[in-house]
Amino acid sequence: MEIIFLGTSSAVHSKERNQASIAFKGMGEVFLFDCGEGTQRQMLSTLVSPMKISKIFITHYHGDHILGLPGLLQSLGLHGREEKLTIYGPRGLEKVKNAIYNFGYSKIEFPVEFIEIDSGIVEETEEYVIKSQMVRHNVPNLAYSIEEKKRPRFLREKAIELGVPEGPLFGKLHRGEEVEVDGKIIKPEQVLGDPRKGIKITYSGDSRPCEEMIEFAKDSTVLIHESTFSKEDNENAEAHAHSTSVDAAYIAKQSNSKRLILTHLSTRYGENYTKIILNEAKEIFENTELAHDLETFEIR
Repeated sequence: MEIIFLGTSSAVHSKERNQASIAFKGMGEVFLFDCGEGTQRQMLSTLVSPMKISKIFITHYHGDHILGLPGLLQSLGLHGREEKLTIYGPRGLEKVKNAIYNFGYSKIEFPVEFIEIDSGIVEETEEYVIKSQMVRHNVPNLAYSIEEKKRPRFLREKAIELGVPEGPLFGKLHRGEEVEVDGKIIKPEQVLGDPRKGIKITYSGDSRPCEEMIEFAKDSTVLIHESTFSKEDNENAEAHAHSTSVDAAYIAKQSNSKRLILTHLSTRYGENYTKIILNEAKEIFENTELAHDLETFEIR
């Protein structure tokens, strides 16, 4: 699995940092989380193909998280996209849809489904489950998580002991199907070990630290959390309903996350100061990293 940061700035972009957007490649799909201005241009410098994106998840409707959406959709139309694209977001998505389709002479002829959601399961397949959670910002904001489903370990020796021949029947049992061998029914639970936990990636969007975020991020393999301000600007963070580096680190620690990646950094600090922000977080949660535009993180 790969996480590609297309934009890591907050409301104002800089030469080094574009506005918020993160691509996720894994389990045979490409997902996009938020779509700040310039997102599609950022993709040109990565291996992320806009045409491969199957779903877009919007955290909230501040401009730095959605202004790239109209241009992206129009470009997909101009490139002849035919496959359906699904866009999820909190309440208010219908207004965004109407604005996009009435903005200029748009050409969006491929199917696009806009789905307003609240907290809960957003999408579930045999491979993964995607959930959302309303957290605390000054407008409705959804955090998202992707959790890989891992099948229980297949106990090969046990299957052979029960008389199951190697081959297709092994696969059926591993998929949870009963099989018949010499008139005897072999059930999956006879040859499967304990359930295994898959990779879990959680993204905060914009949020103040809150119990909802801690619980939602519980046991994340990777927590991607906004860190708009340094700890010395906590007053500003509270006033604008954002998090500091220290807030993000506490969320990671209290949620028992394994790895923290900071993003959504205010450009007021400059690139030299971001090292201070990183160190502030690392004092509380050692396994912290700072995201940069066009950086790819491999998750195993």
